[in-house]
Amino acid sequence: MQFFTGVLNRITQEDGSLPGEPLGTFLGLVYFLVIPTALFVVISAVVALSTVDRKKKNSTLTRID
Repeated sequence: MQFFTGVLNRITQEDGSLPGEPLGTFLGLVYFLVIPTALFVVISAVVALSTVDRKKKNSTLTRID
């Protein structure tokens, strides 16, 4: 079984790729939870504020004859 695991690891890694240091729990949460959530909230706020109806202008036209 260990042979197959070693072969599988060699197949799935690209040539010249060396794994770096693992992320800590805090950085993992920040990178994959906090930052995407903050971006979603900011983009949603920008879109919501840009689609709000502007102050309605008074029109002298009240009906079409």
